[in-house]
Formats: sequence, structure tokens, C-alpha cells
Amino acid sequence: MTDPLPPQLPPTRAPHLVADIGGTNTRVALSDGGVLRQGSIRRYANQAHRSLAEILRKFLAEMATDDCAGLCLAVAGPVQGGVAQMTNLDWRISAAELDRIGNTTRITLLNDLQAQGHALASLDARHLHPLISGPPAPDTAPATATATRLVVGAGTGFNAAAVHQMEGHSFVTASESGHIHLPQHGETEQALARHLAQQHGIASVEEVLSGRGLAALHHWRCGEQIAPGALIERVAADDQARQTAALYAQIMGRVLASLALIHLPYGGIYLIGGVARAMAPHLTALGMAESFAEMGRMSAEMSAFSVHLVTDDYAALTGCAAYLEAQRDAPPPLSA
Repeated sequence: MTDPLPPQLPPTRAPHLVADIGGTNTRVALSDGGVLRQGSIRRYANQAHRSLAEILRKFLAEMATDDCAGLCLAVAGPVQGGVAQMTNLDWRISAAELDRIGNTTRITLLNDLQAQGHALASLDARHLHPLISGPPAPDTAPATATATRLVVGAGTGFNAAAVHQMEGHSFVTASESGHIHLPQHGETEQALARHLAQQHGIASVEEVLSGRGLAALHHWRCGEQIAPGALIERVAADDQARQTAALYAQIMGRVLASLALIHLPYGGIYLIGGVARAMAPHLTALGMAESFAEMGRMSAEMSAFSVHLVTDDYAALTGCAAYLEAQRDAPPPLSA
């Protein structure tokens, strides 16, 4: 499948290969100068292929490209020592095993949230939608281009990554924030946490704020089994679905507030992912901002943080392209 991109100048050197490997599909593209090459984006179903290497070789054949200046892969899972274990797919991806694909040894694996973080500086304003307003401009708070930002993903899973600016470059920290403890404010959230602990051994954020978590939250509330997409479609007209969405929005606000106080992202919090996008209208209507602001002695400080929705489907690819361009003259890494 081919997706359109804005026109750009013809490439004059070997391109980079970038890929966004999700639990279901893998998107692959070529990039030049940190910009995705027009007409090069392809999407492949993971289940139809034996390995990532097979997908990448197939892509290069389709592009009639033998040589790449480097590879950067955004992986939905933790990355350590040049090895990534997919969280929602039984694939183990090793930089060493991908050696020489595209005739390059410059291979970088990034956690998918890290890749999204590297994309923030390149995102078009059309793909950014405010959910919670920050301080008005002009303001003396450190909400500048050098301020820390936070990318938060809610989709198949849940995770967050802080984006720091250092000497003109982005440094994006990896994490597995979806597996931290769920906030427990009030009797309802405490009862939910006890239920999740009985089911999973721990009441973690991902078991509520991911797609499957939203469906499980609804089942816990009223006993109905329903897919998350169908549930979200019913929120406007169905009271039970609306109550579930309201509890989801409340918990999302608390989690974002806790992450904000940990990372101090004065440059903003950026929500990405299919669930975040589908739930965005309900997050704003059903109390996320109110629960975000309820932080006890720190409540007055919460107005310094803004929350935005990112709607660029190719942000992870853009982030990989930006990372490789920034690293073009650096020694070839195995992971970051």
C-alpha cells in the first residue's frame, strides 16, 4: 500500500531505510535528509511474513534499492544491547541479525515511543490538537524549544518517553511506563486496582489505558464484553459506555499528571496511538483536565503543562528519519 507525501527534491545520496514495527503491521519507507521520500511508504502484515528481515528485503526489492546509508527501526517493545523483544508480537529483533540488509552495518533499534519523540520537532502543526491548554504566551515559564517534552502512547499498549534537548539534538529516554502501578484515588479506583491485582498480579496502568484495558474496564464495570472500538463508538449514545469512558478519562488525567511531575515536560505532553486518537473527544468532555489538575499541594503547578493529540500516522517513521540524519556522521551504533 502506497501513501502520499509532499513533493521534495530528488535524492543525491544513498537513502536511509526506516521502519515502524507494530504488533499487527510494519510500515517501511526510505528517507533523504531526514525527510520521508515521497511514494516510498509501504505497509506489510506481520503475520504474512516469517521475520522482519523478510519484510525489509521485500521492501528493498520493491524500491529497486540495493544500498542504504543506514537503518533505523521503531519497535513496539523494550530495546537493550541491540536486541528488541516485541511486546505484542512473538518476534525477537536483533541488529546483528539484520547486518548487511541494504549493504550497511549502521543499524539502530529504537523503542517506538523514542522514535515518536525524535519526530516532535518535525511535526506539522496540522497534526497537533490541544486537549489541555498550557500557560498563555508570552510567559516566563520554561515552555521553550529547549524544554523537555513527553510523548505518551495509548494504543495496543501504553508507554511514555521523555524528550530532552541537548546542544541542538534530541535525547529520548526509553521506558516501560505502562507497567507502573495504577493510581488509586477513591473507592472506585481502589476496587479496580484490587480486581486487576487479582487478575494480573499487579494493577498496572496498561491494563486500563490500552485498548484491551478499556474493554476490560468496561467489563469490570458492567459485565459486558465489547471490543474497544465498538465501545468508543457508543459513548455518545449509551450511558454505560459513557460511564466507562468517564472513568478512563479520569484515570488518564491522573496518570498524565503523575508523569508530568516526574519529567516536568514544560514543552508539552503529546498523546499518540489509536486509542488516544479515538478517545480524544471524550477525554476532553469527560473530565481528564479536571483530574489532571487535582494534584493536592502541586495542583497550582499543573497549569504549566499542556497536553496535545498527535494525529500524524507516520510520526514514528519521521522520528527514525530524523534520528538517522542527526547521527549520519556518528560512529555506527547498535541501539539507542
